[in-house]
Amino acid sequence: MKLFIELPTWLGDAIMTTPAIENIIEHYPNADITLFGSFVSTEALKNHPKVSHCIVDESKKAFSRFYWLCTLAHTLGTFDKAISFRSSWTSSFLLWCINARKKFHYQKNVYVGHQVEKYTQFIAKYLHISTKELPLKLYQTPFHFDKPTLGINPGATYGSAKRWYPEEFAKVAIHFANRYNIVIFGGPNEADIAREVEETLNENAIRNVTNLAGKTTIQELIQTIAGLSLFVTNDSGPMHVAAAYQIPTIALFGPTRYKETSPWKNPNSTILSHNLSCAPCMKRECPIKTHECMRGIKAEEVISLLERHLSLGK
Repeated sequence: MKLFIELPTWLGDAIMTTPAIENIIEHYPNADITLFGSFVSTEALKNHPKVSHCIVDESKKAFSRFYWLCTLAHTLGTFDKAISFRSSWTSSFLLWCINARKKFHYQKNVYVGHQVEKYTQFIAKYLHISTKELPLKLYQTPFHFDKPTLGINPGATYGSAKRWYPEEFAKVAIHFANRYNIVIFGGPNEADIAREVEETLNENAIRNVTNLAGKTTIQELIQTIAGLSLFVTNDSGPMHVAAAYQIPTIALFGPTRYKETSPWKNPNSTILSHNLSCAPCMKRECPIKTHECMRGIKAEEVISLLERHLSLGK
C-alpha cells in the first residue's frame, strides 16, 4: 500500500494528525508512506518508521507555485491513496495532479470536536476504516537532562494575542530556579521575547538558565522538550510536542479555542484560561486592544498549579 500524505503547515497541526496517521497504519500495516508538507511539519514527522520519503513543499519559492506542484506530482509515481490534511485550494490542485487511485481532501467546518478528532473523523469517513482514540505520537528520542528542568515557551507563531507576558514567565522561572534548571524555548522570530525573559532572570541573579530560542533544529526542539520535567507554554506547536511525551504542562489559553487545540490526551497537563466573554476571538492581535484574556493571567496562578502538580506527584 503506497500512501501519499500531505501534512498541515504548522507544527502543532502536523502533530495533531499523528493519531489519524497511526490509525491509517494500523489498518494498512504494510504501508509505504511519502510525506509532503512544510519544512517544519515534515521534520517533525519524518522519523516515523513507515515513512520512506519526505518532500518539503518549496512551491512558494517558485516562479509559479502551481507549475512547481504539478511538476513534482508527475515525478512521484503512482499511489494507492493520496490524503491531504490541508483544506487549501493549492492542496486540492496538488491532489488533482497526483497519480493516485483514490484521493481524499480534508475540509474545514465539516467535523466536530478537538482538532485531533476532526482529523480522525476525516480519515474514518473517507478511508472507511474503524479508528481508535489514540494519543499524539512522535518518534524522536527524548534528551536526558542531568538535573530536573523547567521549560518555558513565551512565543506563539500565530500572533501576539496568544502570547503571555515575558515578565510573568520570568516570575515563574525565578520561583522554581532553586529546584529546576530553566530552559527558554522559541523560534527565530521569538528571540526578542525569549531574551526579555533571560534578561529578567539575569537581573535576579538566576544563572542556571539556557536560552534556546532560535538555536535549535526541529529535531532538537522536540528532543529537548521531550526530556523536560515541567513545561509552561502558550497555545503553540511546542505545547503539542509536550503532549506527545506527556510532559507535565501548564497550557495558557486566551484568544483560541482550547476545546479544539488543548494538549491532547496528556493527563499531566492543565489548561489555564479565564474564559472571558470576548474569548475565543481567534484573532492574531487583540481586536479590543486590552489583551485581558492573557494579561489577566498572573504568575502566581501558574506557580500554584505547578506546585499542586508536584505535591500530588509525591
